[in-house]
Amino acid sequence: MIDLQLLRDDPELVREAMRRKGHDDTDVVDRLVKLDAERRESVTALQDAQNRSNTASREIGQLMRDGSKDLAQQRIAETARLKDRIKELEDGVRIIEAEQSRLMMEIPNVPHASVPVGVTPADNKVIAEHGEIQSREFELLPHWELSDRHRLIEFDRGSKVAGAGFPFYRGKGARLQRALINFFLDMATEEGGYSELQSPLLVNADSARGTGQLPDKEDLMYEIPRDELYLIPTAEVPVTNFFRDEILEDDLPIKFAAYTACFRREAGSYGKDVRGLNRLHQFDKVELVQFVEPERSYEALEQLRDDAERPLRRLGLPYRVLLMCTGDMGFTQAKKYDLEVWSAGQMRWLEVSSISNFEAFQARRMQIRYRKDGTKKPALVHTLNGSGLALPRIVAALIEHYQTSDGRIEIPEVLRAYTGFDSIP
Repeated sequence: MIDLQLLRDDPELVREAMRRKGHDDTDVVDRLVKLDAERRESVTALQDAQNRSNTASREIGQLMRDGSKDLAQQRIAETARLKDRIKELEDGVRIIEAEQSRLMMEIPNVPHASVPVGVTPADNKVIAEHGEIQSREFELLPHWELSDRHRLIEFDRGSKVAGAGFPFYRGKGARLQRALINFFLDMATEEGGYSELQSPLLVNADSARGTGQLPDKEDLMYEIPRDELYLIPTAEVPVTNFFRDEILEDDLPIKFAAYTACFRREAGSYGKDVRGLNRLHQFDKVELVQFVEPERSYEALEQLRDDAERPLRRLGLPYRVLLMCTGDMGFTQAKKYDLEVWSAGQMRWLEVSSISNFEAFQARRMQIRYRKDGTKKPALVHTLNGSGLALPRIVAALIEHYQTSDGRIEIPEVLRAYTGFDSIP
């Protein structure tokens, strides 16, 4: 949620931010400005009525003691009228505040000044590339063919049991998956300074609202209506809500790493982009989440990006870093990077991580604050997160990149202590 004071001070900046993020209905800004003026007017009238009622109540006792019963009765009648007026004003303020809160949820975060203005993915900027895309003297197979050859992943049987996008991993495929999870967690905790957290896989509506999944991304999540719960689309949701409605006294930054299964409906996804592991409804991911002081959140963003890149460098996978444009960034982010690995078997880039700074947007929704030493008034933290990393496309890129001319799949040396084998088969 954006700062209401920003809306008051510079509504045109908010309108322009909405347009740059692809939200054309900027009339919501005008409605909010009007509602804010109405609310402040009503609150002033309410405070005036309360003051008058308190004054009249104090006078009643003195007038009765002085024997001025007629005047006392006038004050009693006045307090009765003021009581009705106060209730009317309180009800009106509650109605205005409820509508104000609802409309504030419709306004996206304001992009940072360094974010390129654009509409489509073509407007994103490639800011770095790492590793070489090597040519081979043999035909490179896509991961689904390699998986079939070595019986690593059972797409058809997963579809039979749950539906498309819910694969089984078996044998060395399951072992590779588990190895990557442990590798990513170890890198985050031992080298990145993150504390490991095991989170719930289900969240309530308040949690989904706090991180911005509601009301913007309802179609993305699997819902359990009977229990009013949602399956998490990412560990960002439960982990960022860990401190909801709290004032942090711990020294910042606070850094968590969490492995979870993730569940996404991916409504409308079809075609070659969803084949194999390219787009799943259930997948595994290690998420990195930080709570930091506002003045160092952009320094933290760059460090978080390096934390997400480090496993890719260790695995030896070619990848690139994209700075996302305003129109391809998302509702909640102020600035966002994507990491994409090269798929040697498909000859294209696959996204494996998004690294984002939300500034105070999520913290304001969740009321996550911190108190500096020597200050009485708490301030909102800044929240950041990044995938470190999402597994399906890493597995796809890894087995494609490390396939050999004799049909094997080599395991990167850094992973062999985790897998217990050097190659597949």
